[in-house]
Amino acid sequence: MKSKFMRVLLITVLYFAAAVAQVYPTYNLDRPYTLRTLEYSPLLGRYHDITAGEAPQTFFYPQIDSSFRQSGEPFALNIRPLFAFDVRGGKDFADTINSFEGGAFLSGYIDSAEFWLDVRIFSEIHSNDNPAEWKSWDREFLEKQGNKDIEGETKYSSYARYRGNFALRLGWGALSFARDARHFGPGYYNNLTLNQASVPYNQISLSTKIGPLSVISLYGDLDPGGSSMDKKFSRNLYGHRYEFEAGNLTLGISEITVVYDMNPYWLFVPIVPLFAEKGNYNEDHNNGAIAFDFSYRFPMGIRIYSEFFLDDMESPSSLFRNDNIEAKWAWMAGLEYAADFLGWKVGSIAEYARIEPYVYTHFKPYTAQIAHLNYPIGSGAGPNSQNIDLLAYARHAKHFQVQLRQGFSWKGRDGGSLNSLTPENDHFSKQKKFLDGAKMNYSLTPALAYMSNRYAISAEYTFFDKNAFCSRVILLY
Repeated sequence: MKSKFMRVLLITVLYFAAAVAQVYPTYNLDRPYTLRTLEYSPLLGRYHDITAGEAPQTFFYPQIDSSFRQSGEPFALNIRPLFAFDVRGGKDFADTINSFEGGAFLSGYIDSAEFWLDVRIFSEIHSNDNPAEWKSWDREFLEKQGNKDIEGETKYSSYARYRGNFALRLGWGALSFARDARHFGPGYYNNLTLNQASVPYNQISLSTKIGPLSVISLYGDLDPGGSSMDKKFSRNLYGHRYEFEAGNLTLGISEITVVYDMNPYWLFVPIVPLFAEKGNYNEDHNNGAIAFDFSYRFPMGIRIYSEFFLDDMESPSSLFRNDNIEAKWAWMAGLEYAADFLGWKVGSIAEYARIEPYVYTHFKPYTAQIAHLNYPIGSGAGPNSQNIDLLAYARHAKHFQVQLRQGFSWKGRDGGSLNSLTPENDHFSKQKKFLDGAKMNYSLTPALAYMSNRYAISAEYTFFDKNAFCSRVILLY
């Protein structure tokens, strides 16, 4: 009975969308997890344009997008109600979830100030009648509703989410206040320093460009995760990214410092080298990393890129020996092909990433881990992992998109958790066990999306590893 009702509701929603919805926003807000279309991201379109054409090779995201500004108008305000419905589930959830959401997309500008805001309220009905087994789809807070002591009362989960950005153009640069997930580096799936697939966090950034050099300075509020007792002290992020463009070659340096129970605001200043300043603070209360990357674009629509991430080392010899936990490093490399053909944007991405044990970890649980809400702000695979990701996609007229992703992943147990404890002494005495006994997990995910000027529909299914599915309808007035 319930399944018949849901089918009727879905058909009604589609008809209603075609009849009354109007224009999809110029600033496309789709992000992984936030809008539930896991692979449909504006970052993929941007990387396509970089690889297939002559768009500037800049690899920090999100960036301020002023495309919604109207020429000659001193100000503008757009308010767009938004409604959506999706069905999702799978083996990992042991559940089938019907989710309803309502909210608004707002954007506007006045003089040198501009903003956008995407805010939603969600309500979900679960087929699993045990609330203790309900899981959050996007890894943030999930509130369980309904009184278990009242017979027949409907049990459901609810929560609210938002992402947004308020930016000030300063002539020589831009100052931004946002809630979002940062992405530093040329990779799509496996960026090691900051990754778009992380749980979003509140942040302030300052960006400027001096000739071929781009400089981005970042401050973020991170949640240590764990119990309420673990949250009595704050965890904060400071990061810098420097990019140098030389034709088809872009060279980048990303550095981050995570501080716990302290907050030296001086670290936000772009000229402060975080890897050097780190030594001026107590080791128990800060954790730093630096990464070097490059991207080279060939004329035939091919781009190669790589990133090397160094979390910590006590001696340079540890990197060459690579036999103990002091060699905390990671490496990612990728190849992208992109072309425009008869109105279609087609392409493929292949990436490999290796992350050594104890990367992103620290001396004590829930302190200065490079993480937010107990998930990495870098690669989602976390420490002691290896991943191969393959993607093929085709997109037509900015509306219709089809793609196929394959994933091969390995996860080691030794030093494989964010809260695996890095020994405070005798680092060289503890040997690394990279992927010791790890089994390969394989996943295959076909996905289909259509986004018109009136509504958006998407569906995807992951086979083998997770056996998960998601189908979704979005209405925007």
